[in-house]
Amino acid sequence: MPNAESGGAGRQGLSYYPWWLDNLAEDATLEGGAMNGTARGAEAVRAIVVKARELYEFQDFSFTGDFGDNGFLEIYNASVQGEPLKVVVTVTRNAAGQAQNLAVLHRPRNSLLLFSRLMREKFAGARLAEHFLADKS
Repeated sequence: MPNAESGGAGRQGLSYYPWWLDNLAEDATLEGGAMNGTARGAEAVRAIVVKARELYEFQDFSFTGDFGDNGFLEIYNASVQGEPLKVVVTVTRNAAGQAQNLAVLHRPRNSLLLFSRLMREKFAGARLAEHFLADKS
């Protein structure tokens, strides 16, 4: 995917597929402002990312690309139930080149809280639900 510096970034709908989703370390971690605690393990991280992408109505990328020696960055706008989201995803690769640590920042706060509640609904009855808000309080 082109990055913003090359002028090729833009609306991807939901066609963009992150390379790192199929290249997660078995002990990968995921943290985010919309989450309580840290999700651990490739299976948990993959499940959360897949469900999160189901909530997005679109993704408009302004940047995807490497940074530093072992980092990858995604910056995009999205929306969930018509509410705007600005998202920054950082991926740190391990020595084998696998996605080891992911951190996701969603903003603004009201959209982040809505996103977290919707993620809780998606995981209702599953252990991963504990990482997300239960209600509006």
